[in-house]
Amino acid sequence: QVQLVESGGGLVQAGGSLRLSCAASGRTFSSYAMAWFRQAPGKEREFVSAIIWNGAYTYYADSVKGRFTISRDNAKATVYLQMNSLKPEDTAVYSCAARWRTYSTNWYQYTYWGQGTQVTVSS
Repeated sequence: QVQLVESGGGLVQAGGSLRLSCAASGRTFSSYAMAWFRQAPGKEREFVSAIIWNGAYTYYADSVKGRFTISRDNAKATVYLQMNSLKPEDTAVYSCAARWRTYSTNWYQYTYWGQGTQVTVSS
């Protein structure tokens, strides 16, 4: 069982930055691939980024590539999403998710989810 708690969301102007954190409970955090998804009002949940269990590989949606950076600290059981050059279209609820070992861009293949944190980017 893994419990995930996100933090770091908020309101920021376009061009600004935010860093999201996702703290995990449980002793097997390092065995899980972690991902961030987002969902804007009236839209489907969207893959943002993922990182494999040891941090060796990272993946990004084209819409955030070059602006967002995912990282993890297994000693702290935490995954981060550094978001730079934010745009109004990045406004959404961001959720972290955990999947055993391998990553996926499909939200339904993740086992554990956090409650989400709101990110609002004003123009």
